[in-house]
Amino acid sequence: MPHLTDRKQFALACVLLMVVSACGGGGGSGSPATPTPVTTTPPQQEPEPAFGLVMRASLQAPQFAINPVGTAEIELFDAFPSLNFNNAVYLTAIPGSSDLAIVEQGGRIVRFNPSNASSVTVMLDISARQPMQANEEGLLGLAFDPDYENNGRAYVHYTEHGPRRSVLSRLLRSTVNPLQLDSATEQVLLEQDQPFSNHNGGMLAYGPDNMLYMALGDGGSANDPQNNSQRLSNLLGKLLRLDVSGAGLAIPADNPFVGQAGARGEIWAYGLRNPWRFSFDRLTGTLWLGDVGQNSREEIDIITRGGNYGWRVFEAEERFDDSQNSLPDSAFTAPVFSYGRDSGFSITGGYVYRGSTAPSIQGQYVYADFGGEVWALEYDGASVGENRSLGILNSVSSFGEDATGELFAVSLGGSVFGFRESSSGNAAAPGLLSETGLFADLVSLTPANGMIEYAVNAEFWSDGARKQRWIGIPDGQQIEFSNTGNWVFPLGTVVVKHFELELQEGVPESARRMETRVLVNTDNGFQGYVYRWNDDQTDARLLSGSEQQSLQIETANGNRTQVWHYPSRAECLACHTVAAGEVLGVNTRQMNRTFAYPAASDNQLRSWNNIGLFSEEIGAAEQWQQMVDATDTAQSLENRARAYLDANCANCHRPGGASGSSLDLRYSTETNDLNAINIEPQVPSASTADRLIVPGNRESSVVLQRMRSLDESRMPPISSNTIDREGVDLIGEWIDAL
Repeated sequence: MPHLTDRKQFALACVLLMVVSACGGGGGSGSPATPTPVTTTPPQQEPEPAFGLVMRASLQAPQFAINPVGTAEIELFDAFPSLNFNNAVYLTAIPGSSDLAIVEQGGRIVRFNPSNASSVTVMLDISARQPMQANEEGLLGLAFDPDYENNGRAYVHYTEHGPRRSVLSRLLRSTVNPLQLDSATEQVLLEQDQPFSNHNGGMLAYGPDNMLYMALGDGGSANDPQNNSQRLSNLLGKLLRLDVSGAGLAIPADNPFVGQAGARGEIWAYGLRNPWRFSFDRLTGTLWLGDVGQNSREEIDIITRGGNYGWRVFEAEERFDDSQNSLPDSAFTAPVFSYGRDSGFSITGGYVYRGSTAPSIQGQYVYADFGGEVWALEYDGASVGENRSLGILNSVSSFGEDATGELFAVSLGGSVFGFRESSSGNAAAPGLLSETGLFADLVSLTPANGMIEYAVNAEFWSDGARKQRWIGIPDGQQIEFSNTGNWVFPLGTVVVKHFELELQEGVPESARRMETRVLVNTDNGFQGYVYRWNDDQTDARLLSGSEQQSLQIETANGNRTQVWHYPSRAECLACHTVAAGEVLGVNTRQMNRTFAYPAASDNQLRSWNNIGLFSEEIGAAEQWQQMVDATDTAQSLENRARAYLDANCANCHRPGGASGSSLDLRYSTETNDLNAINIEPQVPSASTADRLIVPGNRESSVVLQRMRSLDESRMPPISSNTIDREGVDLIGEWIDAL
């Protein structure tokens, strides 16, 4: 498509040619030619509409580093220098308290306040039982009931002798001293005989389904001589899933091997050698596990229901012992990542980082080798990226999180280490919105030169807030266009989304500026920054982590309280995933719509193409995908519902998405291919609903139940505290009509 000035020149040339033709030419004899009367009516053509954007303005460089500080350097620092622990093997937060708990392998659990870490309080001491009679025995695991603040339940995993066995017990908080666990209340829930002193596993953790998970090693002295890991008739070499919500221990009915002849119903996954440490990603629920290898490979697994992770047929990807195997290779799940003896010899499984002090590793799996190296592994849900060394720490026995998601590395040497960005160099982002260079005037929210305002067809639900959006593409750079896939943005691209909330429903003038979010494309991918507006509404400050604010909203039925959640950088990028293109909403199907530019209303694709924002000439906008507005009742119910699911759910629920499920809720996916119709949920529902979508029955559909819930099953799971009633009605009506 030619630019506007090209068309003007072309039109002028046509006029001149017509004039010249009308004047005629010279005759051979000099006599004038006899004119032939001709009557013509020029065709009437509609003038081409004006462009909304006529010229590409130079982008005033925003003040964000595209090589953020700490991308290559993370500081590992002694988080509690006044404290020293004896054979520490685990750290966890204590629900209902700001305290942390440390498990010491010799038999003690101690607690302390991290903000004033000068001394510890002993919560439990079973050291007199001498549980640690070998270096892989002892007090190995601890899990607090998520409702510990109210029910006082805690669970421990330790080794006992005479005979040697692994023990899972429940203890209650002391009624005399609430800082302690009462050993007299111990209730043994499960015991497993151990043929050898090593490969005990030992980790305990609650999953997002409120079930207790427990890891047990294969019980083998070396190469699992009894082939326990592949035998479903015992619990060794397994990850167990247990229901401890009642008076005792129960086997969840949806465990994969319940009812299978000769199989133990407690088993969730098998084929493990020594699953010393595992964890759940606190944002996605994905279960990560570090399995200690035998001779050559250490492996990282993502555990799924009923999975067989290969040992002892395989050691990571390498075949180990096929002598007792009758299964095809397709029956085994390969690790996400493994490393050889050139890098280490005993993996210590870690956590997906979801804290705020080390943003350059957000979303990455942080783990270590007992030999000393700590790494951060990039994984987008489908493929592994960089495995980056963060430094050296001797004898890392475990990792653990505090209540906010900050990560700590626990060393057998007695110290606990935290993670933060290197203190050298400049900050990656300005501390105030006014210092970013994104706006020429904050009072009017006038964008700086080169920042282009845009809108999308289908809005993401943001607790009733109204939003404005801008994007800046660096001078001389262009976007790689795709009709059906994600657009590719050049380094230095800046995307801004601004949120305002009406304090009086239906009164636009009552809107309060809440936050302004910024995405910057850096050498380390898109990085997110959240700026919270001050009470005077004059500026906004950069947040270092998530925050919340309670607001009073005036409605026709009286006042109501609304909690606004300001997301952390980690929470931003939990949705802005690589699989979803990182920049949500800036794609063909969402951008193919009219926008009221100051110059003229115009299709956004047409205007962006006119000023050369794309790396190719894309032609007419009408030929490309277009999503409908989910609130436009003139559109079909099917298209409206699918647009809503795409905008609100498909960033995670898509191939390679962060959810890890098989759901594919993209707008372009046929309804029968959503992997949702009459499909059981990956995480069982707490309600009577038992299928993701039951055609004709919204009340039996898990998808709708989770949309109208505010508990841990809430969808979307973060940054929302208010149910989208209109969205719930839309999806409910669509399900009923299927």
